[in-house]
Amino acid sequence: MAKKPPEKETQKKKVTKKIVSKTSSKISINKTNPSEKLSKTLAKKIVTESTPKKEANKTAVLKMRSKLQSSKDGGKKKTKNTTSKKVDSTKVKSRAKKNVLVKKENIRIDQDNEEVKKNIYGTQDDFLETFNWHNYQEGIDVIDDKQLKEFEKLVKENFVDTSDEDVIEGVVVYMTQREAIIDINAKSEGVISLNEFRYNPDLKVGDKVEVIVDTREDRTGQLVLSHRKARVIKAWDRVNNAHDNSEIVSGFVKCRTKGGLIVDVFGIEAFLPGSQIDVKPIRDYDQYVNKTMEFKVVKINHEFKNIVVSHKALIEADIEEQKKEIIGQLEKGQVLEGIVKNITSYGVFIDLGGVDGLIHITDLSWSRINHPSEILELDQKLNVVILDFDDNKSRIQLGLKQLSAHPWDQLSDKLKEGDLVKGKVVVIADYGAFIEIEEGVEGLVHVSEMSWSTHLRSAQDFVNIGDDVESVILTLDRESRKMSLGIKQITTDPWTDITSKYPIGSKHSGLVRNFTNFGVFVELEEGIDGLVYISDLSWTKKVKHPSEVLTLGDKIDVIVLELDVDGRKLSLGHKHTKENPWDKYEKEFALNTEHKAAITQIVDKGATITFNDDIVAFVPSRYMEKEDGRKLVKGEEALFKIIEFNKEFKRIVASHSSIFKDKEIKNVKHSASKVQASNSDKATLGDLDVLLNLKEKMEGDD
Repeated sequence: MAKKPPEKETQKKKVTKKIVSKTSSKISINKTNPSEKLSKTLAKKIVTESTPKKEANKTAVLKMRSKLQSSKDGGKKKTKNTTSKKVDSTKVKSRAKKNVLVKKENIRIDQDNEEVKKNIYGTQDDFLETFNWHNYQEGIDVIDDKQLKEFEKLVKENFVDTSDEDVIEGVVVYMTQREAIIDINAKSEGVISLNEFRYNPDLKVGDKVEVIVDTREDRTGQLVLSHRKARVIKAWDRVNNAHDNSEIVSGFVKCRTKGGLIVDVFGIEAFLPGSQIDVKPIRDYDQYVNKTMEFKVVKINHEFKNIVVSHKALIEADIEEQKKEIIGQLEKGQVLEGIVKNITSYGVFIDLGGVDGLIHITDLSWSRINHPSEILELDQKLNVVILDFDDNKSRIQLGLKQLSAHPWDQLSDKLKEGDLVKGKVVVIADYGAFIEIEEGVEGLVHVSEMSWSTHLRSAQDFVNIGDDVESVILTLDRESRKMSLGIKQITTDPWTDITSKYPIGSKHSGLVRNFTNFGVFVELEEGIDGLVYISDLSWTKKVKHPSEVLTLGDKIDVIVLELDVDGRKLSLGHKHTKENPWDKYEKEFALNTEHKAAITQIVDKGATITFNDDIVAFVPSRYMEKEDGRKLVKGEEALFKIIEFNKEFKRIVASHSSIFKDKEIKNVKHSASKVQASNSDKATLGDLDVLLNLKEKMEGDD
């Protein structure tokens, strides 16, 4: 029978029991959160692993105590029943041996318990000082900081909090036709629509993808994830990093837009300008739609969330190396192969493999062309020759026609001045037209060589572009490669027989072609024009400009007045085709003749009167006074005397005052003659004074 332990040890055992029982019975985790079941399991595991010896010792003590209690009860019963029942000696011996073993076992267990207590708690005072009464009251067993850190580490490594909005990396565990099942180490797998993976058609089971929790539980309790949102969150970091480090990114061309393409880069829409697609101009943007390409981020606008990418930038690095190599080998006269990159109205740009050169329109062909597209097209391969370049070799002048012989060098030696040639009109200018008689060989027909007419006109009045014409070679300079042609030389010169056709005094009809300040040019026939001076237009009218009496295109009659064959000049007269009315007017409006007319116009120094359609006379102011002393007014009709007539200058001067003043003079002269006759014999000094006064009065009237 075991000894009863001391009271102090019993108390310690009771405290230990209480702690163990409370620890085992009160470890609990909040059941309101289903996701924390893993925390409960891991906590139990750590507590169990941290105190294995303690639990084993407690279990052994409880078993031994139950055995001792049962053996004690059995001993009492045997003492009471010794008289009534005999016990087998063999059984008694075996029980005695068992009791001895139990005592030894109890002693060993007690020693182990004491060692455990000393190891864990030390003395009782140490235990009380270090005992966490808060955890004891809460029913949680004591766990040291090292174990807590290990626990937190395990939770952090294995547990995913679906309430966070952080980006999570998951693994594709299954795929359907519409959705992908993603494992994120949560209580359940999440689902994502395959539409969010259109940029990655090669998605398969086992791939790692970045996701974010979109809905923790939908109506069916399913965890819904979003890959697109996760990409947007991470995209800007990736884009900024790619821009700062000049990294190459991959993007999916979604669609075409104005001026370029829309590209999906990390889930963000970026703009790819048309000029940044390739080093050469792209005309068909649709060929890049729905394709995955590599790009370089060239510009980021954080304010408006705009990204500009370039595919051209990836090519330029290689092209720059090729460009340096090509520029280093450039020499004048070198022949290179290139591709037509761009066509303009003034020339063609050629890509020489990273270096651009220009072929001017004049260096494309020996023959004249209106636009480079007539002989070249885009993306056409051709050989060109280097004509010139600047010091930096940034501007390269190329030539195409220089690869073939000059047409002038192949021009026939038999061709000479005076030969008749045929050609096509290729250019028309104000001064003439260029005619191509052979490919690359042109001659100029000056406008003066198109017609025998001295009245120059525009070349368009004679020929049009594309017309086939015949001409005569006037000059031919093979060294300077110039040729002048003439068209009028094909016909006879009309001035060769001008004297027989248009003798002086002959009358002809012609067309009014041109006006000048001094006259009008009249064309008698093609190549023969004559000048009618302004004074030879009318016998009676004072013409200040020919347009007052004629209009362009009028057909008028003229008389040949003068002819200069050497100077090719012809003087004509229009008024000479009619009789000169001044011959008749010289008699009709002779001096001192009287005519009745009305004042038609008042001018500064007098007035004008009209006798007929041709005769307009002038009346000085001093001759407008009437007999009563008043002056004539406009429209007033009166009798006038012609006091001056000039046939050469067509001038007539009339007077109204002379009509009545002449009568007075006649009366005075008549009276004077009578007095002189009656007093001829009695002439005195007074009579002489009277005659002198009369003479002065008459002179004053004149």
